[in-house]
Amino acid sequence: MTTPDAADDPDPHLVAIREEQAHLDHAHRCLEAMRRHTASMIAIAEGGATETDSEAARYHLRKRAASFDGRAPLAFGRLDTEDDETFHVGRRHVEDAAGEPVVVDWRAPVAAPFYRATWRDPLGLVRRRRFTVEDRTVVAVQEEDLADPDAVGGGGVPDPLLAELERARTGEMRDIVATIQAEQDEIIRAPLAQVTIVQGGPGSGKTAVGLHRAAFLLYEHRQLLEEQRVLVVGPNRVFLRYISAVLPSLGETSVVQTTIEGLLGARYPVRATEPAAVAALKGDARMAEVLRRALDAGITAPAGDTELHLPWGRVRLTADDVAEALATARARRLDDTAAREVFRSLLARRVEALLLPQFRGEAPAGSDFQGDARADATFRALVNRTWPTTSAGQLVRKVLGTRTLRERVARDVLTAEERDLLHRAPAKKLTDERWTTADVPLLDEAEALVGGVRATYGHIVADEAQDLSAMALRMLGRRAQGGSLTILGDLAQSTAPGGQDRWDVVVDHLGPPAALHIIELEVGYRVPGPVLDVASRLLPLAAPDVRPSRSVRTAGDPPTFTRVDDGRELPAVVAEIAADLSGTWTSIGVIAPEPHVEAVLDALRAAGVDAGPADRGGLDRAVAVLDPPTAKGLELDAVVVVEPARFLVDGAAGARLLYIAMTRCVQHLSVVHAEPLPELLQVGP
Repeated sequence: MTTPDAADDPDPHLVAIREEQAHLDHAHRCLEAMRRHTASMIAIAEGGATETDSEAARYHLRKRAASFDGRAPLAFGRLDTEDDETFHVGRRHVEDAAGEPVVVDWRAPVAAPFYRATWRDPLGLVRRRRFTVEDRTVVAVQEEDLADPDAVGGGGVPDPLLAELERARTGEMRDIVATIQAEQDEIIRAPLAQVTIVQGGPGSGKTAVGLHRAAFLLYEHRQLLEEQRVLVVGPNRVFLRYISAVLPSLGETSVVQTTIEGLLGARYPVRATEPAAVAALKGDARMAEVLRRALDAGITAPAGDTELHLPWGRVRLTADDVAEALATARARRLDDTAAREVFRSLLARRVEALLLPQFRGEAPAGSDFQGDARADATFRALVNRTWPTTSAGQLVRKVLGTRTLRERVARDVLTAEERDLLHRAPAKKLTDERWTTADVPLLDEAEALVGGVRATYGHIVADEAQDLSAMALRMLGRRAQGGSLTILGDLAQSTAPGGQDRWDVVVDHLGPPAALHIIELEVGYRVPGPVLDVASRLLPLAAPDVRPSRSVRTAGDPPTFTRVDDGRELPAVVAEIAADLSGTWTSIGVIAPEPHVEAVLDALRAAGVDAGPADRGGLDRAVAVLDPPTAKGLELDAVVVVEPARFLVDGAAGARLLYIAMTRCVQHLSVVHAEPLPELLQVGP
């Protein structure tokens, strides 16, 4: 970018641009020097003293080298303090040859005032600059004089934020590190040792806040969380793909990102669906007690004594001996596998105690009474008969497929109708079982009961958490070391069977927190105000207790409504509108009730539009076709909502789906319908 010399041009904006451009150029030179230095250290590490030392050094150095990606703007802000210090804030730390900071990491304490300072509370600042960078070129600078209230704007939206909100969307979410708002920063920098619950309406930035919080905690607690790991749980694979670039853009590549189903890997592939009522029941917290009782039901003490013929003599284990060992093992509150081993060890110890008197209290040299007992076939049969081994899959399969077992263990937990509703005939083999999505939390609960928790994390971020059942929330709670979780969601968008409508109940399912912080993000940044105002008319039906969000984007067009006289022409009209929008905007989504999806796809393809389902790469095409559950958490330039009346057939649940569909757009919303428009959406007197 060419600008006049600062001495020749009195325009303070151009002077500021020139100053920041010079500093940015210097920062890039310093970053390149850091990159070269790290490359030389990697070469030295190749000849490390030991293979282990060298490999560890190379791992950390290569990780550092990977963080030197300079494609994103290095800096986006500047702070001038009351102490005459100046700091430039950016995505990563950059230093000069003397080790002096050229750019400070946005997560550093010194950078916090960039996000939180106001003229009422300047936090030690006299001036703040925000600048926009394109291809390493500073194109705009906004300066705030925090020492002079009269020079500060009246609380409007900063120019860089407006520019970010207006930019075209692609198939990937971008970080918001340059435009984090004060209320968002408070959440991001909240302490690690607590449950942080964020209620936020459409476009409030809760997903971005959760991801930036993960990045902040990794910076603040690097050694701890690199060892214990951070987990991000999303609602589906489409969503995970959409957010996949955010953390790497912030220099964090070690975070595990998966779905609830993905937490169990490929051990229990989901192969079937089931009615919503069944899924909701399986997600009920009472199922934890049913599974626990079913596991206990397999343990049966023998009625009589058992005689063992061992190399060192005969031993009679009485029913009381076995019952005492059972009671002791079960009182330890261990998982089933560990408790069974305690039971086996106690029995073997009892055998030794019974044998020793035959040898005047001293075991012969070379003897192993306990080992001989464990190896004895009769002893093993007694243990297996009393406390049989099982697997998580076998346990859940028995509960779902055995009416007599359910009657025995769930009679006072579930109603008769609920016990019948759970029934599913088992497959011939466990490996052929047709597991459903709602079975996954049951299987995980069973795994924890049988063998304990396999993997835990130092911090867990769960998005769209309003759709997690009680049993799914238990999955997260037992994986969170120290109860450190960030829970993100919007109760107005709760649509899954067994989903949540109160955050205090969510905490009950996660387990007692060390500390709890529930915060509501009331401002929406993505959805234009005129669109959000219309969509919010659905809230009295969808979620009466949720307050409508207010948008900072007061400008923009209201939704357009297109009535189609002949319903058979609806898909073609939708295709025509979507094709027209694709000529203006980068990302277009058509959100339709599930029965309309295929017809709309066919019409788009017939019209020559590059379109596809969102769950099969549609976000990379000109037009993505999706249903509301798949659309959760996504943002698109323009959205076409098809046949809104079809959603409202399902009452409050349908109103939530329609609310989701209408709040995915950043620029434009079209509504196309053949059936009469729902009264809640009708515009006019």
